[in-house]
Amino acid sequence: MGVSVAEEWLHSCSGCEIAILNIGESLIDILGLIDFVHIPVLMDHKYYGQLGDGKDLEIPEAVVGIVSGSVANEEHLEVLEVMRKQCKVLIALGTCATHGGLPALMNSSGLGEGIRDTYSTSTTEDCQVPTDIVPKPLDRVYALDEKVKIDIILPGCPPNPKLIAEVITALVEGRDPVLPGKSVCDTCPTKREGKGDVKEVRRFLQNAKFDSDKPISDMRCLLEQGLMCMGPVTAAGCARRGTPSCISARVPCRGCFGPVLKDGNQMLDMMNALASNGIDFKSVVDRRSLLRFSGAHGLLRPLPARKVTEE
Repeated sequence: MGVSVAEEWLHSCSGCEIAILNIGESLIDILGLIDFVHIPVLMDHKYYGQLGDGKDLEIPEAVVGIVSGSVANEEHLEVLEVMRKQCKVLIALGTCATHGGLPALMNSSGLGEGIRDTYSTSTTEDCQVPTDIVPKPLDRVYALDEKVKIDIILPGCPPNPKLIAEVITALVEGRDPVLPGKSVCDTCPTKREGKGDVKEVRRFLQNAKFDSDKPISDMRCLLEQGLMCMGPVTAAGCARRGTPSCISARVPCRGCFGPVLKDGNQMLDMMNALASNGIDFKSVVDRRSLLRFSGAHGLLRPLPARKVTEE
């Protein structure tokens, strides 16, 4: 019998779960080492008993727990707390779990305004924050480690299947997993020539300059070309064939693996990266969009209302 594993998804885009399947042929070998005792995306398991007559949420005990998605309502929090209680080692899988991900964009406007912006139309009544029938939302969207102790974080939108395989295999073998500790820039093969001649950030409405007949290593660094490439402030790990995924498509890194340091601030760090490349950071139209994948941990919050002065 293999090492017991329980997996949960708090937000159900299922990208992280598909990433597990995308491990490929190696997954067959891994499945011979582990035993999934709970994984709702694949196995039917009733939280409150098969007949729904239980009083407490039930998840089987497991050596390894994997949770994807961020914490946005009371049900998410309850499931996460039970997973923490039932699992010896708990893994936060994907950027939603590690840094809030796209759901944490809601934090920039606040829950009430976010609900109105999302659901209000000219034909509907005023939208209210739901509290009946559906789980009550929390005051904001949280990363998992803001609510419970997390043992291993594995970011990515989606996470790299090879790194998922490495973490699971390492835990089964009783060793520490080997994970990237560098930035996307550290793994990027593009050519760097120093500060570029572009003084303002270019919106990605035009292609970068490159020769499609030549390798990526012959293309000049996209940040030096003035494009908003977040490679300097984004954790490495997306590379599949030696080149970061976005760069391999000759487009700027969007920052989906979150900050290089667990408690980093991609917005502030990116402002410094622009300045060091001779680019005016004031030319960034929406600086807070740089936290599009890492808005938990209190980084994205509603801006204070501006005072209107009467003339």
